[in-house]
Amino acid sequence: MTQPSTHPPVDVIEATELRLVEEPPPQLSAEHRAARDRVWDELASSNPALFDGPVVACTSLTQPHPHELLLGWARVTYRNFALRRVPSATALPSLFVDVLQPTDDGALLVAQMSTATAHPGRWHLPGGSVEPPDAGQPLDTASLRHNAARELLEELGVDTAPDDLTLWAVTCGNYGNIGIHFAAPPQPATVLNERFAAVVSATTTAVGQAPELEQITFVHSPADLTALIGPHADYLELLVDRYARILL
Repeated sequence: MTQPSTHPPVDVIEATELRLVEEPPPQLSAEHRAARDRVWDELASSNPALFDGPVVACTSLTQPHPHELLLGWARVTYRNFALRRVPSATALPSLFVDVLQPTDDGALLVAQMSTATAHPGRWHLPGGSVEPPDAGQPLDTASLRHNAARELLEELGVDTAPDDLTLWAVTCGNYGNIGIHFAAPPQPATVLNERFAAVVSATTTAVGQAPELEQITFVHSPADLTALIGPHADYLELLVDRYARILL
């Protein structure tokens, strides 16, 4: 059985339109930069799968209009988030996308991250951190859809057209992280299981690679989550409950 969540409350931001504006990341003091690097090196030494690649972080969040969300973002690398373990330092929140993948009978797919990831054993919706666009290219709702569709294909083997993903919710959770949650068209559970098994098989046979996801399952309500052993993403119970209520 899982333990009661110790996460602070997750806020759902009612927004149907997103605007994203690139901003420079804040300057770090030499002391905080050195402390960040020490923490990152310790984390990487205990988990060699960690990769300090480019990623998007949030610099600001405002709502100019009731259903419009303005997100400031900056180009950083994953070691930025090591600042969360540095006293008196402030780490920029992350920006991530994920997908509510329903089955034909109204269940939602949830996945457990493997030991080779930054959050081993955690249950979440399929998705991941947003990668920055190439220089001169915009970061907008369309590119977020492409990010989400790519995660769905890489993690589950489900090839969904980005335009078929619908903006479903925006959340602000732990560390101020911003989640952009899309909904995908329903798929039969048998198809989802088969495609996930194919991804795992193909990944494990590749030299030096491990699958990002340990396993998947399907839930109909927050009560089903209590049987999932391991930590849960802070937004998971809220979104599963919200989805189940819509179906009622």
